[in-house]
Amino acid sequence: MQIRVYYEDTDVGGVVYHSNYLNFCERARSEAFFKRSKNPILESGHFVARKINADFFKSAKLGDMLDIQTQLIEMKAASFMLKQTIFRDDEKIFELEILLVHIDFSAKIQRMNQETKGIILSLFEE
Repeated sequence: MQIRVYYEDTDVGGVVYHSNYLNFCERARSEAFFKRSKNPILESGHFVARKINADFFKSAKLGDMLDIQTQLIEMKAASFMLKQTIFRDDEKIFELEILLVHIDFSAKIQRMNQETKGIILSLFEE
């Protein structure tokens, strides 16, 4: 997914706030669902972040076009891990590993059924 850095994403110096990289990655994950006419909130439940590991390599700036690439790293019974990398041109500027846990609508961790696993595989496995 490509995203442009807008003024609202930056500080007074035109540099992207550190927390907005997480927002950019969230938008890319949601967009993967929307592009395939799916909703991130599934009939069986939805996903919440359990663990995040982020590396900041270089700063994005106002007006930059960023490319967010998402890759499935691991899938378990009730969770999956993604690696999301943000590039400016061909230069890696940010990398995130995120563990997402499947929960039901009462906020209890729940194993993913085969349909849900299939959706995740279709969205993020390359």
